[in-house]
Amino acid sequence: MIYTFLPYLKSVIWGGEKIKALKGIVTDQECIGESWEISGVPGHESVVADGNDKGMKLPELIDKYKGDLVGKEVYARFGNKFPLLVKIIDAKQDLSVQVHPDDALAEKRHNSLGKTEMWYIMDTDKDAKIYAGLSEQIDPDKYTELVAENKIMDVIAKHDSHPGDLFFLPAGRIHAIGAGNLLAEIQETSDITYRVYDFDRRDAQGNPRELHTELAKDAIDYTVYPSYTSDYDRQAKGETELVKCPYFIVDRVAVEGETPLRHSSESFTIVMCLDGDCTIESDGERLHMRPGMTALVSASAVTLSADGLATLITARI
Repeated sequence: MIYTFLPYLKSVIWGGEKIKALKGIVTDQECIGESWEISGVPGHESVVADGNDKGMKLPELIDKYKGDLVGKEVYARFGNKFPLLVKIIDAKQDLSVQVHPDDALAEKRHNSLGKTEMWYIMDTDKDAKIYAGLSEQIDPDKYTELVAENKIMDVIAKHDSHPGDLFFLPAGRIHAIGAGNLLAEIQETSDITYRVYDFDRRDAQGNPRELHTELAKDAIDYTVYPSYTSDYDRQAKGETELVKCPYFIVDRVAVEGETPLRHSSESFTIVMCLDGDCTIESDGERLHMRPGMTALVSASAVTLSADGLATLITARI
């Protein structure tokens, strides 16, 4: 089974126009900062775009096919709740500085999963930056002081951003997407975000956007790490592991000819096409993919093929 879904396009004050161009969408909607490609978030569940199950929401789809869709072990763990949220993000302006709670804190405060996530940079404008991690040691009291003085950016690590760069963001890592980044985001199914700093921006009514200083204080990992970027072999053909953590496994797949995916029968597989054209084949079904398309493939053998060179990312549990 192969499914595509109607994207949920989210207009925000920092959004741009790149998502419309990437996905070939004709709409009057402006400032689209996010396209939720596959979502089980309550209130924003993805809707099947076509086929016999057209119009069905993702939790209903899982309920219908259960482990045959998501994988037997995945279904035993999560039931009808889809465990990943997949987005494309276009930052025309800097996003707010944020942190997400881990599972324990999110469960205690919000009866929700926490949010560990990753970013794969798809495209950048000149001088684009990613902000991730702390550049110097601070403690919770110093953090509160820096936020009050609008100086928190002084201690956040800044990284030049280029297409193909990879950032893994475990829950607790302070971060922000800088202006000029178009990226794919894969995360736990959670919409819990604590806003730390927002560059003194105002909302549509002219009010300062809410900060969550006290909530974030206990969620931040104050450890200073030697590096906040992730390396991988960018020249490799076939599957290259990008991230393996308790919440998801993400691979980059460079397809030229035919490439069977490893381990695809143990879990559902999310496939996002980044560049080039390719075809997904699974259980006798075929889907042609172009850049900006995302598909959900059931827990069965998956083969990707391309006449030229196509680059994709895949995600599974």
